[in-house]
This record gives sequence, structure tokens and C-alpha cells, in this order.
Amino acid sequence: MAYVKAAEREEQIVAAAIAEFSDNGVPGTTLRAVATRAGIPLGTLHYIFPSKDRLLRAVITTVIDEIAEALRAELTVDKGVEHALRHGVGNFWNKLVSNRIGLQIMQYELLTYSLRSDTDGDLVQMQYERYSALVTDFCEQAAQAAGERCAVGFDTLGRIALAQLDGLILQYIAKPDTDRARRDLDHVLNMLVLYADPQPVARTKALRSEPA
Repeated sequence: MAYVKAAEREEQIVAAAIAEFSDNGVPGTTLRAVATRAGIPLGTLHYIFPSKDRLLRAVITTVIDEIAEALRAELTVDKGVEHALRHGVGNFWNKLVSNRIGLQIMQYELLTYSLRSDTDGDLVQMQYERYSALVTDFCEQAAQAAGERCAVGFDTLGRIALAQLDGLILQYIAKPDTDRARRDLDHVLNMLVLYADPQPVARTKALRSEPA
């Protein structure tokens, strides 16, 4: 077998795990199945990921990176929060929800699997904290770039936006009605923009010194 750098091998395994989880579900997928899909010996997988928990963390991190890339694709950040929400969330839906239902089911299965198997709840907290932080940072950066402020804290906006999207995705998984989902997504984005109420930050003029 040709030598492959550890980082490349890790990416290969994570990609295989995402495909396997998306196609066959998280609970029923074994590390052996992931190794087979990746085309590597099981011992190699165990060397890089000694436990299923380590692999799940890497999967979550990779999915979050993919979501971040979708949110920021072709985005003009200095157009403000409303543009960021409409364009970014729209891109996310088109790229990672509409035609990748298996990926979305996998993420919910990761959640329920972790709730059942992770007694400390650490993996679940990591998953949702990172999802929420992604939206929070995304909106905050857009506001700063455009010189805007919002009526609510960005952390609150991130959690509310995530809750809304979660609900829409679950409904779409249950009934993949593309037209209805898109209309509902537009309504959710309208509500989020109204809730955030982004406004330009007032700029104060510097006072001129009086002549001595």
C-alpha cells in the first residue's frame, strides 16, 4: 500500500465515515464498515481514530467546516446582516439540505446517538455550540463589516436562527417538498431579519477645536 500522510488518511477516513453514516445511519455503522469504504485495513483506522467517539468528533468538525464554506460562498460581507442571512442560509439550504437529506439525517442521528452513549453530554454540547457559534460569528462579522448593530445579541440571534432551521430541516426530512420548504425558508428569513433589526451605527462627528 502506498504511503499516505496521516492528515490525508484522516480526511479519507472522515469522508468515508460521512458517506457511510449518511447512507446507512450512525447507530448501525461499524468502524469496520468505514474502513472498508475508505479502502484501508481496520487496524489503520483504529490507529488514527482509536474510538468511535474520536471519529464522530472529526465528522462533526468536518460537517461544520462544510456548512461554514456554504454560508460564506460568494458572499459580500459588507452588505450587512440581512444580506448575510438571506444569501448565506439560502446557499446552505441549496448545497447541504435540498439534495443531501442523508447528510441531515446523519447529523440528527449523531445527536441522538451521542445523547444515548455519551454520559457527560460533551459531544452533544460541542455539536450544538459549534453550530450556534457558526451562525453567531457569521452575523457578527457581517454587521461589523457593514457598520451595523442589531436589536438583539448575536449569540441569541445565532441560537434562534439555528432553532428555526432545525425545525424546517426536520419537516423537510419528513416530507421532502422542495417548493413548500423554500417558501417556509423565506418566511423564516423574513422573521429573523425583523427580529435582528439591523440598523446602521450612528457615526459621531469629531468636534473641531476652538481657536485659542
